[in-house]
Amino acid sequence: MVNLTNSSVLDRQEVIRLQQLDATDRRILAALDDDPRVPIMVLAQRLGLARGTVQSRLERMTASGALRPNSSRVLPAALGRGVAAAVSAELDQSHLNEAIAALREIPEVLECHAPAGDTDLLIRVVATSPDDLYRVSEEIRLCPGIVRTSTSMFLREVIPYRTTGLLGD
Repeated sequence: MVNLTNSSVLDRQEVIRLQQLDATDRRILAALDDDPRVPIMVLAQRLGLARGTVQSRLERMTASGALRPNSSRVLPAALGRGVAAAVSAELDQSHLNEAIAALREIPEVLECHAPAGDTDLLIRVVATSPDDLYRVSEEIRLCPGIVRTSTSMFLREVIPYRTTGLLGD
């Protein structure tokens, strides 16, 4: 099992236990990566598995948090948010939970990480334009507990998010 922290509960972090993916899980995910809209019955036939096996494994992986929500497939540019950036935030550590709660309320915040090093939070954001990016950055800067921010706009995506190569391991 792999332990991950889930900060969806603001006042505490809970541990999610992900089952290690076995060869069958990886085959199912690789086939879905090739064709994400394939019906479960067709997927089962392609893989030579019972429909119930595919269904139950997908349900288990979804329940464990191993699969991202389907909304992560939507490209922000398709929603009019073609400008992307990383915002580094320095914060007053005693207000960490308040800052995270406020960041969750900003729709343009796609994800937030707590990296090692000098940056307290690394936030991936999207916006409609450079002016809108300024607005989003200011909204982040004004969150409780955030002391300072630095924004780096992405000029273009050269390698999109992917896990396909990991499925073969």
